[in-house]
Amino acid sequence: MGCQGSHPSAISELEEIMQETGFSQASVIRLYDRFQALDKDQKGYLSKYDLQGIGELAVNPLGDRIINAFFKEGEDLTDFRSFIRVLACFRPMEEGKSKEIDRPEPMNSRQSKLQFAFQLYDQDSDGKISRDEMLQVLRLMVGIQVTDEQLACIAERTIQEADQDGDGAISFEEFATSVEKLNIEQKMSLRLLK
Repeated sequence: MGCQGSHPSAISELEEIMQETGFSQASVIRLYDRFQALDKDQKGYLSKYDLQGIGELAVNPLGDRIINAFFKEGEDLTDFRSFIRVLACFRPMEEGKSKEIDRPEPMNSRQSKLQFAFQLYDQDSDGKISRDEMLQVLRLMVGIQVTDEQLACIAERTIQEADQDGDGAISFEEFATSVEKLNIEQKMSLRLLK
């Protein structure tokens, strides 16, 4: 592999991947090289163990949940196409570019970024963030710096503020409304993924 990088012909379905993800050819090649570097045994797929070797994910309190996002339900392996689809969510949005009519929602749209963030909380995939799920994330984020009682109060207050229909949980729509003032497009973008 070395410093030269892969040749475009090494990546099957390159044009389709570029079309689907919005990545440039150079970015797809760079990400393919990164995928191959993580795939130390050249198996053509990655396991959760392979992704746990990424330092930034290893120290991130939500690292395991982010890693799980790379894998379809019930699967322990991910191929390059699935890998790059997840990364496309973090591609910066192009300024001034609006959604094209009759085209699917871009993978890096505000909606896609919000859905990615929501699923980090909604661990049972029931479409709602329960008080317990909120509490789990808060525990991961603050560790032992806050008592369980304080965390429970924060979780309860968060649910109460966002829960518009009074069901004691946060739906995706309620989640999106509660973060509408945040610049998700910037906060969930990695500049290296253009």
